[in-house]
Amino acid sequence: MRLSIDVHLDYGFAEPADVLLQIEAAAMPDQWIETESLVIRSDHPIRAVPGEAGIGQRCWARGEGRLVADYHATVAIDRPSLELAALPATMVRALPAETVRYLLPSRYVESDRFEHFVRGQFAGLRGGALAAALTDWVRENLTYSGAVSDGHSSALTTFAERRGVCRDYAHLLVALARAAEIPARCVGAYAPGVDPPDFHAVAELWLDGGWRLVDPTGMASCDDLARVAVGLDATEIAFMTIFGVATLQRQTVCVRRIDDVAWR
Repeated sequence: MRLSIDVHLDYGFAEPADVLLQIEAAAMPDQWIETESLVIRSDHPIRAVPGEAGIGQRCWARGEGRLVADYHATVAIDRPSLELAALPATMVRALPAETVRYLLPSRYVESDRFEHFVRGQFAGLRGGALAAALTDWVRENLTYSGAVSDGHSSALTTFAERRGVCRDYAHLLVALARAAEIPARCVGAYAPGVDPPDFHAVAELWLDGGWRLVDPTGMASCDDLARVAVGLDATEIAFMTIFGVATLQRQTVCVRRIDDVAWR
């Protein structure tokens, strides 16, 4: 699978502010950056820093008056579809050290508040079978809607409202997985078929010795997602973090499949 990615960001600033951008697709063993261009129009220097867990790259910029960024990339993905339910469980005490932080509650993922629900609702399930059941529950019990979702929405509020956008779906699935003792993290990604077109958020669950991509909204499959960033929750995968106040002027995200050209 190959994806063409085009992003345009245009924000206005009444007062100068530092900005952390995270919009570049990550180079990883299962996805290759064939072509890439990031242009940030700013009178100040741009500084690149690594993403969380060493995945992807973030850029520090300065918003003053106006900040415009254009990102274009072609990404090749070689990640087979996965039968989640068939994957075996891993005992918590056998987990790699780097996965342990993804078992714990975080700002938008109050996993400790879901332990009783998971024990009662999914008794008898373990490993991939449990992960698949959690994913199905989120997909079947939430309605995709931005009407009640904002930057303060968490897994707990989404569970109560039973609706949200992609980040809310991801937060809730990650919360349920952590409550079930499955390491889980949020992933910022690009994917075709996201409606309305935008930056996308999905989940990764640690099963059978590796991170497994899952889109609880059902809008994307694991073989056509390009990761941008990973993190405990939305705070670590946000495409833009503004240390001040900004006004959106224009923002577009276009992701298309390119299936007719041989690669690699």
